[in-house]
Amino acid sequence: MDSTLDKAYSPQTTEDEIYALWEKNGYFSPNDKKGSKPFSVLLPPPNANADLHVGHAMYVVEDIMIRYHRMLGDNTLWLPGADHAGFETQFVYEKHLAKMGKSRFDFDRETLYKDIWNFVHENRGTMENQLRKLGFSLDWSRNIFTLNPKIIATVYTSFKKLFDEGLIYRDNRLVNYCTKDGTGFSDLEVLYIERNDPLYYMKYGPFTIATARPETKFRDTALAVNPKDKRYKEYIGKTLEIMGLLGPISMTVIPDPEVDPSFGTGIMKVTPAHDSHDFELGKKFNLPVTPIIDFHGRMDFSWFLSQKNIEPKYRERAEKYHGKKIAIVRPLMVEDLKTDGLLIKIDEAYTHRIGTCWKCGTVIEPLPLEQWYIKVSPLAKKATDAINKKQVAFVPKRFEKTAKQWLSNFHDWNISRQNVWGIRIPAWKCQTCLNQISNIKNKKSDHWIITDGAIPTECPECHGKNLVQDTDTFDTWFSSGQWPFAALRASGTNDYSKFYPTSVMETGYDILPWWVCRMLMLGIHMTGKVPFKTVYLHGLVRDSKGQKMSKSKGNVVNPLKMIDQFGADALRFALVFGTAAGNDLALSEDKIRGMRNFANKLWNIGRFLLLSLDNAKMKNEEIPFYTETLHSALTNDADKRLISEINMLTSSVTKDMEKYRFSDAAKKLYEFSWHRIADRYIEENKTRFGEGDSEALSVFRHVFLTILKLLHPFMPFVTEALWQRIPRLTTHPLILSSWPVRRPTTMSRKLLSSSGRS
Repeated sequence: MDSTLDKAYSPQTTEDEIYALWEKNGYFSPNDKKGSKPFSVLLPPPNANADLHVGHAMYVVEDIMIRYHRMLGDNTLWLPGADHAGFETQFVYEKHLAKMGKSRFDFDRETLYKDIWNFVHENRGTMENQLRKLGFSLDWSRNIFTLNPKIIATVYTSFKKLFDEGLIYRDNRLVNYCTKDGTGFSDLEVLYIERNDPLYYMKYGPFTIATARPETKFRDTALAVNPKDKRYKEYIGKTLEIMGLLGPISMTVIPDPEVDPSFGTGIMKVTPAHDSHDFELGKKFNLPVTPIIDFHGRMDFSWFLSQKNIEPKYRERAEKYHGKKIAIVRPLMVEDLKTDGLLIKIDEAYTHRIGTCWKCGTVIEPLPLEQWYIKVSPLAKKATDAINKKQVAFVPKRFEKTAKQWLSNFHDWNISRQNVWGIRIPAWKCQTCLNQISNIKNKKSDHWIITDGAIPTECPECHGKNLVQDTDTFDTWFSSGQWPFAALRASGTNDYSKFYPTSVMETGYDILPWWVCRMLMLGIHMTGKVPFKTVYLHGLVRDSKGQKMSKSKGNVVNPLKMIDQFGADALRFALVFGTAAGNDLALSEDKIRGMRNFANKLWNIGRFLLLSLDNAKMKNEEIPFYTETLHSALTNDADKRLISEINMLTSSVTKDMEKYRFSDAAKKLYEFSWHRIADRYIEENKTRFGEGDSEALSVFRHVFLTILKLLHPFMPFVTEALWQRIPRLTTHPLILSSWPVRRPTTMSRKLLSSSGRS
């Protein structure tokens, strides 16, 4: 054993070597010992195509849990994976194409999918190596991609089961559509922002109405008033002729309790094809749903221009508007409204909330589109019942209430996405049946051929062969919502039976509704069990001033840069230190530098210990290893006091680990190592160490080895490097050594007093 230490700790020359040693020797795999308690965590799979950001570094909380339970002797599995991230990855690839002067429309479906696949796998290794740089002890032999054939098979099976049970249906309703990215989104994926826009007051027959979207007036089908509004009560039910930019149209005044009499003039135009509230109102009053905006965000007047005997003035206007983006058409309309005397006034100071695409920022268009939906209510009830029965716990506990609130307010979930990249929906339509039904007036077919992934060879109704598959793919949250049971069924022969339900799901609180609640719903329904027993939610990583990190602000902390500069241990400890579960973290380079200094302090303590042991050896002094027998023979009060303190620290830190109070544990270890050992104990006993005092060195070595064990889950590299150089009884690497005590529930004074033995 090489007991020498360089004068300064160099993470740059140490960490990669140690990680390679761990991975090569299979130390990250479960021990599979008979009778050992299973403990499993599934890594929230990062985007296979993207570099890690500092938020991903919060996976350190999972590594702390995993290393702790591995040292307890549990059968421990931390399963890694990579997410195909359907829309997000296609978005990135389209930006890549744009740099080459191309777009997704230049390729057929199969070619585009293959190109994205190659693009993803060319970059996937970068993300996984970054996880290694952070010291994450993932079992790489079980690494799973969310487009693994076994994962896809599970997703297909779930879809068919839900469909057969009547929990998945297809419906034509308004979807949140991004006209730039060409796909719809669920309600959760719409980013609402506050914006100032002009409010246009327009003449509608005998009324004046106010709207921020004059362009949708071409598809207004009614006028709505609050039935309690005395100003308009006499008009309810009456049909009026309204002069528009393309000629007169008839509209009926309908009652709507949701109309705010104090907004604008208290009368609203109803456009079922472009407003979610109006869509529901339209169903109640049987109003037509005919869009004026197409899926490219352009005005579509082909319906009007196809008519005969149109006045030249109106035809000219329709041609002027047709095929243009809304931003271009709106000012043209305003001028024409002025010309016709239909514009009363413009309020330039109107502030309202609008939905935008969470990725590109384009204003979301509510557009009618047939999609697949999940009936959420039955699934949400099962998840809520499981929470109420304490089958799943939340850390911090306050998020239990938040989860139940989300589960009680979910709308039916649109799981269709108009992407190429992803898991294609296994639904086929028979074109022969469709053509036959389309010839029957007012007859609509909702018949779809749904499989568990197998391609049907013929229609079960007419035995026709002309079958066309739905072009949509699944919302990525639908497949990732099945991650716990799907990944374990795919990762190993017996992994599902051994490790499901998983022990802890750890992730950021910001995706509690997006992912955690959906995993609960799908996991319970598909397996009859909760997918995880505990949900640990960490906060968001912000800059030193508490502001959200963004490239535009220039305040982004690059985790890989911090590792290169200060070492992975420093970044890991900085992310945990002083940060309770569920609370946002203010991270700065100064804080990381401070934790680098702590790693150096540990190194200096270890170097001083080794020099003292070598000095004693030169005096032919064999320093005995600390044992219970030696403990009863201790004569120095300072040594006895230190043993008592390290035992109390071990007990306290272990309780913190069991209660998920990792910040508390980190702070105690920091304070004890730096201030109790380095500042006081070493300084007060330097003379004894210099003289080769056997008792002092035995106690010092025992205490320091115990500190290394307790710190290992937090700072695995520097602790392993020191462990390998300090003489000890065991030959095991630190990663496989036992925790100083078994568990808080089995603690005793005797166990604590022998905590130095491996």
